[in-house]
Amino acid sequence: MVTTFKLQNGDEIQSIGFGPGGMGYNPKMKKQRTGLSLLFIRVINKLYLRKESSRRYVNNVANAFKIGYKLLDFSASYGNMDLIGEAIRRSGVDRKSLFITTRVSNGAQLNHTVREEFLRNIKEMGIDYVDLLQFHWPVTELYLDTWREMERLKDEGYVRHLGVANCHQHHLEEIFKICKYKPEIGQFEIHPLFTQKTLIEYYKKNNILVEAYTPIARYDDRLVRLPLLKKLEKKYNKNFIQIILRWHIQNGCIPLVRSLTPSHQLSNFQIFDFELSDEDMKLIDGININSRLRYDPDNCDFSIL
Repeated sequence: MVTTFKLQNGDEIQSIGFGPGGMGYNPKMKKQRTGLSLLFIRVINKLYLRKESSRRYVNNVANAFKIGYKLLDFSASYGNMDLIGEAIRRSGVDRKSLFITTRVSNGAQLNHTVREEFLRNIKEMGIDYVDLLQFHWPVTELYLDTWREMERLKDEGYVRHLGVANCHQHHLEEIFKICKYKPEIGQFEIHPLFTQKTLIEYYKKNNILVEAYTPIARYDDRLVRLPLLKKLEKKYNKNFIQIILRWHIQNGCIPLVRSLTPSHQLSNFQIFDFELSDEDMKLIDGININSRLRYDPDNCDFSIL
């Protein structure tokens, strides 16, 4: 049975989320191809393959909903809002049963167009409201104004819940000083190489649910080749991805998975029929080497994210 977590007002949210990213996004391709080869692929994709890519993208997102994913993690930064809307309709799943997330892009924060971007996005998706609105990054000197605009959208009935992404403790402390509504969900990088225990505890102390992005560390060799995971695969008769996703959930975090391959979508969802022992949870906790794989919100250029 799929488990859920409770939000501050008692609403429930599924304990695993599906984040398809933008159409054509592939972290492995970005890692393996650079320069002219990547540029060539992008040009070919744009000129000749977009229609087919759009069809596959919509079908695969719709398939995730059919499998049972209810929590959709998305952002204005990805574009393709119209394709998400089409996927929802094609899936045949009742929109009211879904928990749809979008995030304010850094561009909208920098250009002071938070409201305009949001209203355009829900129109493109063909929906009247979102279940969760976050900002994508705490853009320096702007994220508090962004939060106030998000609160206005909530007051107007466009948003059911508010949250943040990529916030350290000091970002939250500043929001607490000015907010009308406290954040209910916070998303940041968490995986066995970067367990973020102290930050997770702070969020939980303030009754903020935690979402984990990059939950399997982008298949980093320092993780996937560990003998410990191979041992646990045999013990639980599950693959290492399922074991890590289960570790997140038992730590009280919502892993956000991205796969547009139907077999992988199903496999990632088959994690509710087993439980890791306390001892094995501690062993996975012990993998931590404090290795951040994505950007540090205190040391990055928000204009390029």
